[in-house]
Formats: sequence, structure tokens, C-alpha cells
Amino acid sequence: MYAVILAGGGGTRLWPLSRPDRPKPFLPLLGERSLLRATFDRVLPALAGPEDVAVVVDRRHVALVRAELPEIPARNVLAEPVGRNTAAAVALAAVALERAGDEVMAVLPADHLVVDENGFRALLARAAAVARAADRPLVTLGIAPTGPETGYGYVVAGDPRAEAGAHAVRRFVEKPPADAAAALLAGPDAVAWNAGIFLWRRDAILDALEASAPDILAAVRAGVAAGAAALDAAYATVRATSIDYAVMEPASVAGRVAMLRADVGWSDLGSWAALRDALVARAVEAGEPAGAVGSGPRRDVGSEGTLVLAGERLVVTLGLRDTIVVDTPEALLVCAADRSQEVRAIAEELARAREDDS
Repeated sequence: MYAVILAGGGGTRLWPLSRPDRPKPFLPLLGERSLLRATFDRVLPALAGPEDVAVVVDRRHVALVRAELPEIPARNVLAEPVGRNTAAAVALAAVALERAGDEVMAVLPADHLVVDENGFRALLARAAAVARAADRPLVTLGIAPTGPETGYGYVVAGDPRAEAGAHAVRRFVEKPPADAAAALLAGPDAVAWNAGIFLWRRDAILDALEASAPDILAAVRAGVAAGAAALDAAYATVRATSIDYAVMEPASVAGRVAMLRADVGWSDLGSWAALRDALVARAVEAGEPAGAVGSGPRRDVGSEGTLVLAGERLVVTLGLRDTIVVDTPEALLVCAADRSQEVRAIAEELARAREDDS
């Protein structure tokens, strides 16, 4: 088994800390290590060595990967000329990394939290065994849902497979509204959150791309074969779409997708509220005050459910409830925790304004 870590996301929902020059995967949000480093450390014990880890990243951030993960070979840092979402990133890894066709490729986002790391590694081993089955399924890890979350996609399980704990996947549901998410959880089908963590044989994902996204695979193949300049030209023609839309959804209709449910303390840290919840859980487990969590020079009196990330100056909070405060040299964010998903729209609006000014 080898691992491909996808580190191309912009992390705009974590603005103003996540910025174009140092996006979310390279931030130490949960301690001293960056999220990318934590992902590498999490999976490495399940592999033979650092040479079995590759990272797909925006070309602008190759130096950041090299600084964070000096152990991995330079050839395993796959630079995308421009972001084209996860279908192109997976195709690039499947084509460019010369591994045996029957080897299992684990695909993992670079910026997630997993509390039970031993349990997660055991789950990866089980999922790899499923991926090696004779029918070569594409395997996804489904997270046990804790409520009708609208920020995640859902995986709807079908019939059990022969492998213990594995189910066929009936369909994928992309980020439903609250009422639809609640109906999914209340319905008769077993459902899980889609974590974007996949395992498959290399030959199986290449065949699936050929069947469902031949345009993406052909462009990437041509670019990889002809060198860096050709890859730039090829990526300019690639449509931007996720591996879920391009491959997993049609493959599930064809009965080619299997799922294992995961209950390992997972979060995608996809908003400031999600980071707050993760830090609150840590504080409670450690027996520390959890009313206002965060980092940096800060002082709080009587706040609840509040995240404070201070920068270079002291941040004082008094009696806040469910509030996010993020102080950086470039910008100060103060928002209600239940509206933290809207930060992305603000970040994108500001980016467009900068482009217009330039």
C-alpha cells in the first residue's frame, strides 16, 4: 500500500489565517505540527517508509511541502500547474507514480483531524484488504454521522459485502440542505458522511477514470508523458471536478464502490466552528477550561463556546457566546460560530477585489 496526500485545497473557510501563500494544510491549527505533517505522521506507520508517501500540491506550495516533509523523495511531490479539484489530482497521482497495478493506493486529504490514530490505521488495513478483492472495488471510508450536518456529503450504503463490515454503496448525496440531511439519517438506509478518503488498486482507479472521466485521464497522461511544459498545457484543458462527481458517483451506480464505516474521531476542520469544537473536546478531555479555547496571547472572562486565535497582540474577550475571533496582521475576523461557513464567501470576495485592483 502507498499513500497519496492531497494538499491542494485553499482552505478559504479558515480565512484570514489560511491565505494563498500558506493555506490550511500548512497551518499548525491543533498544536505544533502542521495539518500536513500530522497526516503524514498518522499514515506512515502503516506503510513501508517515506518513499511510499506522495503529495499532490499546487506548484506554488512545493517548497512548503519540502520543508514540512523532507523525508519523502522529491519525485513524490507532484506539482499541479493550477488547481483543478480532486479528479485531476487523483489522475495525476495514478499516472505519475509508477507502482504496480495491483498495489493499493490510499488517498487522503492533508487537512483533517483523526483522534483515534491507531484505530484509523487499522481501518486503512481493513479497507486495503477490501480493495484487493477479486472485483477490485473502489473503497471509501464513511464517517459515522453525529447529526444532520449540511457541510458534508453523504454515502448511502447498500447490501453487505463478503468482507466483514463492508457494504456496497448505493449512491452519494452531495451536501444536502438540513431537512434532506435529517431525512437521510431518519430513513431506512445506513448512511455515513463522505470523508473524501479512498482506497483502491492502482489499476482499478485508472480503469474507473478511463470509464467515467476519459478526458481528464487522457489530458493528464499526455502531460505527464511529455514533460512539465506539456503538463501545463494539459491542465489548462482539464475540467475542474471532484473525484466524487467524476468517478465515485457513476461507479456506485455500476456497483463498483464499497464502504467501511469509520468511528475514529474524525473532523474535516472545515470551518472555524469545527476547529473550535475540536479544541473544546481536547480541553474537556484534559480537564482544562473550555469556555474560550485557542492560542496566542489571550485573556478571557466568562465566555462560552468561543474560539480565540490571537496573533502578536493580546486579545481580551469578555462574556462572549459562540463567537469566533481570529486576529492576524492582515485582518481581524469576528463572527458568530453558527455563521462561520460564510467566511468562505468573504474570502473569495476579497480575492476577487484584489484581482480587480491588480
